[in-house]
Amino acid sequence: MKKRILFIILLLTPLLSQAQEVLDLRRCIEIGLLKNYEIRITRNNQEISDNNLTIGNAGYLPTIDLTGGYSGSVNNTTQKLREGGQNKNNGIHNELLNAGVNLNWTVFDGFNIQANHSKLKELQQMGELNTRLTIENFIGNLTSEYYNYIQQSIRLKNMQSAVRLSKERFRITEARYEIGAGSRLDMQQARVDLNSDSSKLIKQYEILHTSRIALNEMMSLEDINQQTLICDTAITFDRLLDRETIFKTTMESNTFLLLSGKNRNLGLLDLKMAQSENYPYLRLNAGYGYNKNLYDTGSISSQRNLGFTYGVTIGFNIFNGFNRKRKQKNAKIEIMNRELELEQTNLSLKADLSNMWMAYKNNIKLVDLEKQNLETANETYDIAIERYKLGDLSGIELREAQNSLLEAEERLVQAEYSTKLCEISLLQISGQILNYSE
Repeated sequence: MKKRILFIILLLTPLLSQAQEVLDLRRCIEIGLLKNYEIRITRNNQEISDNNLTIGNAGYLPTIDLTGGYSGSVNNTTQKLREGGQNKNNGIHNELLNAGVNLNWTVFDGFNIQANHSKLKELQQMGELNTRLTIENFIGNLTSEYYNYIQQSIRLKNMQSAVRLSKERFRITEARYEIGAGSRLDMQQARVDLNSDSSKLIKQYEILHTSRIALNEMMSLEDINQQTLICDTAITFDRLLDRETIFKTTMESNTFLLLSGKNRNLGLLDLKMAQSENYPYLRLNAGYGYNKNLYDTGSISSQRNLGFTYGVTIGFNIFNGFNRKRKQKNAKIEIMNRELELEQTNLSLKADLSNMWMAYKNNIKLVDLEKQNLETANETYDIAIERYKLGDLSGIELREAQNSLLEAEERLVQAEYSTKLCEISLLQISGQILNYSE
């Protein structure tokens, strides 16, 4: 029996350890990249664009059809003879059987095939960029939520500390009231403040729960309520980002900018496809088939044909209602629009980069300032609580010192989180967000 229990424990140990896995940011990203539904859908769409890139889809290859058929007719015929008189035949049944292999091949159609193949290449590359964009957005969103979870955890600890301080104040005021050294008003006010802090703490548990669920949803965990354990307990950020490097990589690697360039290339290819109508076309056709006719009347009862057919078609559209000119004119306007969109994207990225960089540097300064404020608030509260215990400070003044401490803690964690968001945005806009997964 003991051996059986030991075997069950050994069997369940890996499952229990897996359920209690402590995750860091890289591990969360790995799980999300593997399971996230949006990424999986985008990768499937990329596979479709990869499959579409073939010379057959572009039109380089001929088409070969195998056909077969049967048809018949039943007629009543009347023939007038030159010498006079007529022949009448009713219910004449004629039949036709045929089978064959036919080949059709467009050899040249004004460079439309070449332009179409180039367009398929651009679409395939756009599929890769769309996948990359989805992954970048996912990593950016997951990283933001990961550090938001840490932020909310820190806030929870700060509020738990605030509740402990309020309990201590209430204990002191209650003890004073019981020995007649304090007023009931002070005790009631301490109770109100304690309940207020406890209420905030309860609300913070809900906020932390929401963040954990959001993180689990991004990772597409089967158990959405899984108790995710995060190994990081502080918000860290890189203070040494270089503006010139960020700007250079943004202009070279930003996914939106690359997609805008691809859209412009598609416009140029659409113009080439429209201009292909300015040229003649050349088509080849060939076939090998069998035909058999069955006749009900006449001197021939049946006829069979077995053989090869071939042909060449050269053509040129002379006039199509001015549609050719209209298509080419619209294609040129579309190219102008896509050039403007590319320039607009370029300018927008520069503006976003400038704003993000300013916010990044300012938030670093705020972090340093709030750290000093927190040290001062801690010292102030320590002095205040000692004076309060000695009866040299009122409850309202102690509450102000406590609120100042909590506000300083809140401002610091908010500044750290804002700095981290700026770092994430800078890495994302410059195409370096994948660094978080390495």
